[in-house]
Amino acid sequence: MKKQVTVIGAGLAGSECALQLAARGIEVLLIEQRPTKQSPAHHTSNFAELVCSNSLKSTKEESAAGILKRELAGMKSFLLQFAQDTAVPAGGALAVDREKFSSMVTAAISSNPLIRVERREAVEIPAEPCVIAAGPLCSDSLYDAISQRLGTHRMSFYDAAAPIIAADSIDRSIVFAQSRYSEGEKGDYLNCPLNKDEYGMFIQELLAACRVVSHEFEQRDLFQACQPIEEVARTGVDSLRFGALKPVGLTDPRDGRRPWAAVQLRAENADATAYNLVGFQTNLVWGEQRRVFSMIPGLGEAEFLRYGVMHRNSFVDAPHALTPSFAIPHTHIRLAGQLTGTEGYVEAIASGLLAALNTYADLIAAPEICLPKTGALGSLVSYATDPNTKEYQPMHVNFGLFPPLDEEIKKKDERRRRMTQRAQRDFDEYLSTRHDIFVLEGDALVTNL
Repeated sequence: MKKQVTVIGAGLAGSECALQLAARGIEVLLIEQRPTKQSPAHHTSNFAELVCSNSLKSTKEESAAGILKRELAGMKSFLLQFAQDTAVPAGGALAVDREKFSSMVTAAISSNPLIRVERREAVEIPAEPCVIAAGPLCSDSLYDAISQRLGTHRMSFYDAAAPIIAADSIDRSIVFAQSRYSEGEKGDYLNCPLNKDEYGMFIQELLAACRVVSHEFEQRDLFQACQPIEEVARTGVDSLRFGALKPVGLTDPRDGRRPWAAVQLRAENADATAYNLVGFQTNLVWGEQRRVFSMIPGLGEAEFLRYGVMHRNSFVDAPHALTPSFAIPHTHIRLAGQLTGTEGYVEAIASGLLAALNTYADLIAAPEICLPKTGALGSLVSYATDPNTKEYQPMHVNFGLFPPLDEEIKKKDERRRRMTQRAQRDFDEYLSTRHDIFVLEGDALVTNL
């Protein structure tokens, strides 16, 4: 008898989840509200649309983000492969052509005979089994249904997206191509150099600019990794110069010196016809974005293809509301993606993959997947479902979540190297013990259903 799972949301988590279940012979009903009901941050009706940035962070082996990508590759992530297939130059990071990436995901889902897509808003929790991957922009009605079912209070944080400008409107007599410390064979980033006076004037106007939300944000309402640039500037005149605008590792070819500060631009697509301002998430009104950001050397005549926007992202109190597999207790209903507080693009993909694996394990009466806590995804899940957590906040994968080594190693590089080796070893050993879930024949997944 055929088995069916309902997946709500065709973002990164939901798309990965649907494809993984279908690969195991499970019929999937995928419910996506766009374009019937558009979110305040999305611009298309394609699946897995990237909203805030086109970067999936570091590919370096000895980084937490790099370890997570290795784990996803080991679990045969579809979306990681699509990201690699649509990659654009980004130094030591994995960045994608947004349109090509989401189009590839949409095509894979639409052509899969085991996945049936319904374009409508889900206003209630469907019958089990199901995976709710509605994202941080989950509709009020569905979020209320989840909150009522969990018995928890609603929680939220504010998130922001950076503006995008046309490549041919950038003054290349000022802006130069270079990656910090010359990462990559080419300069994968464009750099807008500022001297001390230019930086001071920019900060002054940035702080004086009119914002969409006029009142002062309380710091607890702003997710640290996505703080609007004007809010970061408010913490101190040099905050941006030691953050998103740090000039370290850059040399201005005009004088052979390091700039006082530098704004980096990253390609949005493979043809490099559009660039986003790295780290420039903002809550400024559109007219002020044009006025203030045009003060940046090289962007005086910049054509803004899309202005930065700010929106509220929601998540549930996962440590006190969900099981270690992100299930609502005593049900076959799971949450996945940023709705659980696992923050970040690759983290959302990983969360959707894990939800698919555990849902599949339920269907074949197998033990749930419990990844080693010494790895990237295992440590993130452990943090996100630890009932001892008092004030839960969204989190990216990072080495701070990894358990310490058995021996004390003072040098950070060596400590990270050892943690990376341990993570790889433990993850590979665990995968080899779960042939009931990961049964491979060549490169094709085989199921027993």
